[in-house]
Amino acid sequence: MAAAAAVALASPFRRLLRAPHPLGAIPAPYYVITRGRCGAAVAVAAAAARDSAVKGNVDRNAAEEVRNILDMAERASKRRDVFHTNFLTPPIIKEAMLAIDKLADIKAVAQGGYPQAERCRISVGHADSMPSNPDVVAALSISGNFRLEPCSHGDFLGAILGTGITREKVGDILLQGERGAQVLVDPELVDYLISTLEKVGKVGVSCTQIPLLALEYEPPRTKSFKTVESSLRVDALASAGFKISRTKLASLISAGDVRVNWTPVLKSGVNLRSGDVVSVSGMGRIKVTKNEKCDNLLL
Repeated sequence: MAAAAAVALASPFRRLLRAPHPLGAIPAPYYVITRGRCGAAVAVAAAAARDSAVKGNVDRNAAEEVRNILDMAERASKRRDVFHTNFLTPPIIKEAMLAIDKLADIKAVAQGGYPQAERCRISVGHADSMPSNPDVVAALSISGNFRLEPCSHGDFLGAILGTGITREKVGDILLQGERGAQVLVDPELVDYLISTLEKVGKVGVSCTQIPLLALEYEPPRTKSFKTVESSLRVDALASAGFKISRTKLASLISAGDVRVNWTPVLKSGVNLRSGDVVSVSGMGRIKVTKNEKCDNLLL
């Protein structure tokens, strides 16, 4: 009886971790807080999401994510309650918020813990049920002596995922140099990480919860400049944009610290197009735009 009770208590939490799934079963990508009819409107918005993928605005995986969020919005409307997604990437957030905006009686709020957050959770619910500030993001401080063993964004993320947590339960990671990092996570995982996360790389760490107001981040600074490159490869344009050598950029790509449109790049030879966003962990991001007067790309 005690063993059965232990399994019953553990089963809701296991869904947040990488527990094995039966063959053919697909874990639900979102957790529900429960209660939300706008079926025809949702169907139209879902079709628009699919059309967007076909036209190339978002890839098919992102379109499927948007469709799932719209299904969630329909349930929220029927039950007059509020549901929350996992952490999402900026392209999915943008498409989902645009689609939800077309639905009657549905309100959506995207939150990532601080104003410039990239990865956010979307809360969707009936307009009468949605709180103004859903409590769906928690902040952790991971501290240790990183002066002699500096760690990258990938090191911190790898350590967190190494505890068994899936990527969609983790938001942004704010590096703090030799002090460590601040991490945004699903609130349900706070106690688990505090008790489980012991090392990042070779550095022993302690993990404590902090209020969102204690997050340390810099307001974004932007500037525009033009470069003429012989190639549209990511290593050519990104090395020019971030003012680092191609050799250094290649090592960052190998470490998983370079992303194009928030998807990790695996090869230096990936070609970029106008509108692509290239981000390098700890260094910011560049957006490639086309000069209308010639074929050059601007950063």
